[in-house]
Amino acid sequence: MTLVAGIGNLFFGDDGFGVEVARELSRQPPAEATVTDFGIRALHLAYELCYEHSLCIVADCVSRGGSPGTLYVIEPDVDGPRGDLADAHGMNLEIVFTTVAMLGGVLPKILIVGCEPEQIEPGIGLSASVQRAIPAAASLIRDLLIRQLGKESS
Repeated sequence: MTLVAGIGNLFFGDDGFGVEVARELSRQPPAEATVTDFGIRALHLAYELCYEHSLCIVADCVSRGGSPGTLYVIEPDVDGPRGDLADAHGMNLEIVFTTVAMLGGVLPKILIVGCEPEQIEPGIGLSASVQRAIPAAASLIRDLLIRQLGKESS
């Protein structure tokens, strides 16, 4: 089973990117995956990752120094503890991964589809550059699902 997790905070501008990607994918869900908007519910994501998933693709706002709206595919290092238990009202992926281990779960392969933000200050709504990246991010996730599922079947 594959999980696509949209994460972020809609009340902080471009930080809502992952939530909007999940919304876009939910309009025509990929047959190969469950798409869920986790928002900032880190514990919910940690518990979900304790179920048997072969892959989790996370859509999130990621600052890496590129132009706003730039998409990245990142395979994070998920080995070893990274911090405290997950907070029910905040989202930090390293802490989510640690929480899964503390709960006795085994993490699936994790891929992050990140988008360079333009602004993450308090306020509702994505910047134009990040909004334009939503369809491309949804398409990229669909492509990643096809490639990853093809690897699993060979």
